[in-house]
Amino acid sequence: MKSLFAKLMARWNYLVLPALAKLGFWGVGLVALIDSSTLPVPMDLILAGYVWSDKGHFWIYCLMGAAGSAVGGLLPYGLGRAGGELFLLKRVNRERFEQMRTRFERQEFLAVLVPSMLPPPTPWKAFVFAAGVFEMRVLPFMLAVFAGRLVRWLILSLLVLKLGPSAVSVMSDLVKDHLAIFLSALVVVFVAIGIWAIRKRRKNGEKEA
Repeated sequence: MKSLFAKLMARWNYLVLPALAKLGFWGVGLVALIDSSTLPVPMDLILAGYVWSDKGHFWIYCLMGAAGSAVGGLLPYGLGRAGGELFLLKRVNRERFEQMRTRFERQEFLAVLVPSMLPPPTPWKAFVFAAGVFEMRVLPFMLAVFAGRLVRWLILSLLVLKLGPSAVSVMSDLVKDHLAIFLSALVVVFVAIGIWAIRKRRKNGEKEA
């Protein structure tokens, strides 16, 4: 099994990736789609290479990568929606399952957005699978993935433009070393945005009344 996987990865690295590289912007989108749906790919390294070779269009690569990731994520999301509940119920009891559902539904957008912003080894597909299991709507799901990936790769691209391709390892090490601080800061920011949005909605409701 391992030898078969090694052969597939070798073909991917030496045959598929060079072919996709010739597609430019579209190649980034296709690689991101494959990475999110099935085969794990060193997407950060690939994107950094594109950005470094075509610095003036870095933002297009980020947009295409984010779009491809959002579309590709529909596969694990769909698997979770189709039969993920039974899969989880074999591993946790019904009470625990309902607790997980309640927590996810309260912050479902953040539950997908934040992991989409983080580099490996974040178990991104597990969160995407959970989004399907707990029946997150498709449009908010894709928007959360797109926004998270876009932020992640824009930050990476800016680092690449300043530091070169080595920025990939710099960003990865930074997140790993300060993961708790990074997550806490993100949660604070998005909670603040959520509170602001709720207050604004209430004020608009009071004005209409």
